[in-house]
Amino acid sequence: MEPLPEHFNAADFFVDRHVAEGRAARPAFRFDGRAITYGELADLVGRAAGALAEAGLDVEQRVLLVLNDSPAFAAAFWGAAKLGAVAVPVNTLMAAEDYAFLLNDSRARVAVVEADVAPRLLAVRGECPLLRVVFVVGARVGGTVDWDEALGRAKPVAEAVRTVPDDIVYWGYTSGSTGKPKAAVHSHQDFVAAADLVGVGVFGLGPDDLTFSASKLYFAFGLGNALYFPLRVGAAAVLVPERVTAELAFEVIARERPTIFFTVPTLYARMLEVPEAERRFDLSSLRFAVSSGEALPPALFDAWADRFGLELVEVVGSTEALHDFIANRPGQARRGASGTLVPGFDARLVNDDGDEISVGVTGHLLIKGPTTSPYYWNRRERTRSTMLGEWLRTGDMFRRDAEGWFYFEGRADDMLRVGGQWVSPAEVEAH
Repeated sequence: MEPLPEHFNAADFFVDRHVAEGRAARPAFRFDGRAITYGELADLVGRAAGALAEAGLDVEQRVLLVLNDSPAFAAAFWGAAKLGAVAVPVNTLMAAEDYAFLLNDSRARVAVVEADVAPRLLAVRGECPLLRVVFVVGARVGGTVDWDEALGRAKPVAEAVRTVPDDIVYWGYTSGSTGKPKAAVHSHQDFVAAADLVGVGVFGLGPDDLTFSASKLYFAFGLGNALYFPLRVGAAAVLVPERVTAELAFEVIARERPTIFFTVPTLYARMLEVPEAERRFDLSSLRFAVSSGEALPPALFDAWADRFGLELVEVVGSTEALHDFIANRPGQARRGASGTLVPGFDARLVNDDGDEISVGVTGHLLIKGPTTSPYYWNRRERTRSTMLGEWLRTGDMFRRDAEGWFYFEGRADDMLRVGGQWVSPAEVEAH
């Protein structure tokens, strides 16, 4: 990767650059049966930045995004980046008290939310003294601002704020297994590094690709798959606002003809249950499909290869790492293996004392790479126990073979110590 310039803004790089380089007419997204071009996206982002600025959003301040996958999400995310502010996307299915926590923990000055989320957020607005403005997408709701109307009257922001590569642009909230959600922070440069190392380096994305991610944009995995990976290379993504069921996944693939599909093993398993799917739906546009979020069972890998002739490419990542750090490679996926290191990353497997362990022995996975988060917001102790200088403690247990392939053994907080070795509860039950 080439060094980034002293002043660098991700919105310039992922959006405006394509217009400047003559790609304004190329599609950036497919949404609701039509294409959104890079020129249209750049206009939306400029207007979103203008609307957010008029709402008082300033450099380094946070904007909470409670949005489905849509052009509104892309506009709000990159609009915040253009202002030098920080986008904080969160799940659309939370309870009111969860939104109160996230608003207060992030100290968000502005929120952009779906119409069906607005009642839950407004119910706790009085508990969030720093929240100034709530924009609602797709409806007029008392006490809020209509997002589309605000964009229509906003003065577009033409020039991005002169941020530097290390400025923070995104917070990804992750709950882990215990306690309240915590925000892993990421910089403008992290997005370029992840797009180059994973989107281009692992998946081979090019300008003619069309991605479709069932995993939503408010997850770090989905954010890469459908927002900044394709925008890195002038490609496009299919955006589907609804929850993607097995049937809907097939329908979208057959209709939109994506080249890469991303989801979790659970949905891949459910897709196998759809009757006569191989006859009813044309999947021939797919180069391969990517699996993440949990270990991919070998039987599922086999079933997809047998029934659809498609390779499921397993990858491993985390919100703290922004995207993947271990990955299989398309055309070379190994059944039952999590993958090998993504170039640019290093890994250590250690015992409870932090000492490196031998090949074939299960241990705690630590990784080092250019996209790891430097800290959790306002979580000093968790930061100190997780971000160990250059190294990130993933909380995962792996073993590595002599060829450098990694095999997932479980989460560290789920593992049991038996006879001096780490084993999963499933292994104990099996014996």
